[in-house]
Amino acid sequence: MTDDIFYVKKLSVLTKKEVKMEKKNENTENKIKQVVGFKIGNEEYVIDILKVQEIIKPVDITPIPDSPDFIEGVINLRGMVIPIVSLRKRFNFEELKDNKDTKIIVTKIDNHFIGFLVDSVTEVLRIPTKLIEQTPPLVSKIGSEFLAGVGKLEDRLVIFIDIDKILSAEEKEVIEKAL
Repeated sequence: MTDDIFYVKKLSVLTKKEVKMEKKNENTENKIKQVVGFKIGNEEYVIDILKVQEIIKPVDITPIPDSPDFIEGVINLRGMVIPIVSLRKRFNFEELKDNKDTKIIVTKIDNHFIGFLVDSVTEVLRIPTKLIEQTPPLVSKIGSEFLAGVGKLEDRLVIFIDIDKILSAEEKEVIEKAL
């Protein structure tokens, strides 16, 4: 009986706004975001694993004439022509030679396959959404239009990239025309 009374008193103290906040906290505290981690220079980035189709070793890239400098060209992946974007160039990092760790992350954006050339792929992470915060200004060297947040892990920070915003509408159009 006293439990019922306590419950009623507890509910009567909460405002509607507080009830909504508690429900929101319950929903977000238990949610996990699964992401693929990769490095460009010394910075670690992540993208939603649901956007990743596969990760491959670099293959011969055929250049596309008159394309933006960060578009390396295209590859043939099992009969599909896939444009390759250098995230190092896209993020305005110093250009480096590919090495044994360099990978291409093949993603699907707007029903098109696009490969992103990265320095290395680190790991698949499961990050609770409660550990993801909005990106503070000046966190990274890249433009804020690509950033989706910062994940706070025990020993490091990872920067969430919104892969759908890596290319502008005009850049996507240039790639489509070239294919």
